[in-house]
Amino acid sequence: MGGVVAKDESAKSSLQETKLESKIIEAVQRRELKGSSMKSFNSIILKFPKIDESFRKCKTTFNEYDEDKNGTIDLQELKHCFRKLEISFTEEEINDLFQACDINEDMTMKFNEFIVLICLVYLLKEDPSDKDAKSQMGMPNLKATFETLVDTFVFLDKNKDGYVSKSEMVDAINETTSGERSSGRIAMKRFEEMDWDRNGMVNFKEFLFAFTHWVGIEDIDDEDDEENV
Repeated sequence: MGGVVAKDESAKSSLQETKLESKIIEAVQRRELKGSSMKSFNSIILKFPKIDESFRKCKTTFNEYDEDKNGTIDLQELKHCFRKLEISFTEEEINDLFQACDINEDMTMKFNEFIVLICLVYLLKEDPSDKDAKSQMGMPNLKATFETLVDTFVFLDKNKDGYVSKSEMVDAINETTSGERSSGRIAMKRFEEMDWDRNGMVNFKEFLFAFTHWVGIEDIDDEDDEENV
């Protein structure tokens, strides 16, 4: 275990955070002070169907802001969305959010990327003064889902540093799965699915993208692509 911890520390020391990533980590760590209600990774898996259903209800919201109806949201459409909802992000912050969530780097945002973005908006703007904007964006209806996602990340991040490491993932899986070999393989597979940039540490954004994949959100984009053919 000592070797794993040493590798985790080495990976963390090599991370270079952007201004947005620093804000996200700070927001996650503030939330981590409240602790997590999750008891096991299995309890998280049982929530997948409900989370999937909640996410799919966001498709109407996504379509509303997809002004040219091409199946994606570009930067200008996102800025129109933020202005319409009076969400108080600066031009730089909107640009940073768009770039951070444009995981395919194609200058457009697919539905799963939009889901991640509104999760980040919820986390960063968890402020009573933003209740009206959240209501228009449908966020109050999604509050339970967002809280579940944050709660899950807090459960995985055992040392509360704002990242999930390989050893923390192993610990989380081992709490619920009997058989060290089997649970180790499961933990590594889940971790690899989360660690998009392969730097050995998973931040909240990477976790959100993995979660949309786990519950099948990418399937919605595939279904829409087939309908448009």
